[in-house]
Amino acid sequence: DRADPRRRRRSGHRRMTGLRRLRRADGAAALLAALQEHGACIVTDALTPENLGRIKCELGPWFAAAPCGEGPFFGRRTRRFSGLFAKAPATAALALDDLIVPTAEAVLGAGAKGCDRIQLNLTQAIGIGPGEPAQAIHRDDDFFPFAHAGAELMINAMWTLDRFSGANGATMVAPGSHHWDRRRRAGPEDLVVAETPAGAVILWLGATLHRGGANTTAHIRRGVVMSYSVGWLAPAEKLLLSIPPEIARALPERLQQLIGYQIHRPNLGWVEGRDPIEWLRGEIGAVAAAGDNLTPKQTARIKALTAP
Repeated sequence: DRADPRRRRRSGHRRMTGLRRLRRADGAAALLAALQEHGACIVTDALTPENLGRIKCELGPWFAAAPCGEGPFFGRRTRRFSGLFAKAPATAALALDDLIVPTAEAVLGAGAKGCDRIQLNLTQAIGIGPGEPAQAIHRDDDFFPFAHAGAELMINAMWTLDRFSGANGATMVAPGSHHWDRRRRAGPEDLVVAETPAGAVILWLGATLHRGGANTTAHIRRGVVMSYSVGWLAPAEKLLLSIPPEIARALPERLQQLIGYQIHRPNLGWVEGRDPIEWLRGEIGAVAAAGDNLTPKQTARIKALTAP
């Protein structure tokens, strides 16, 4: 009989037993290689103690105020909140990190394969509380209602505000699962606990099976997720609403673009046919001259087709 692909490993598949642990000095190329092979990796020295302390200080009151979730997936003992740049300005540095952003662009094929540029998919602080059971194992990109096997559409960066351990709800990952048949399920033996110090960052692809672990301690386990996706997808978080224009205007231009003030060529996300960052700057009014908003290749093709 033909084996059920949901219950067996692919022929020749080698089970991976750990996550690659890197340091900032290893660079984006090493991160990319680890992600391509394992589907996830850890940078242990991602944040300086000073930056970690500043971010924890700004987020502390929000963790205290945030309610727990209403369902089993997001967690009835887990606190979550978004719109982070409006609540904790120091988190902007996480979204713009000069190691993570180039890695995300490389993973998502920015400038190629139909991805003109990347965007922020969501910003979310997550505090897994005492007594929270383990989350269901899932792929983040299974939420997209179309076939996309082999194409990476999302990458997530979990910045650890506390030490992550097997006892307090550390993220658990199935290394190599981004290469599996989509019908294959992960069992407990496939999962690796992403144990890290505070101030690390855990990266995983949208196609990688993972879950939040159970917290059996008496203390909350806190982290911040910066998720990036290809620029033509609807993001999970409506950042243009959660980060009001009056706050967005004070952000660095690159961050303005990542939260949605940009055009994804060809012709996605414009205001009056113009780049929405012009609207943010007050440079266009109720009507404006529409631009073509095409890639160079498309512009050349249009020129060739319309040549006399």
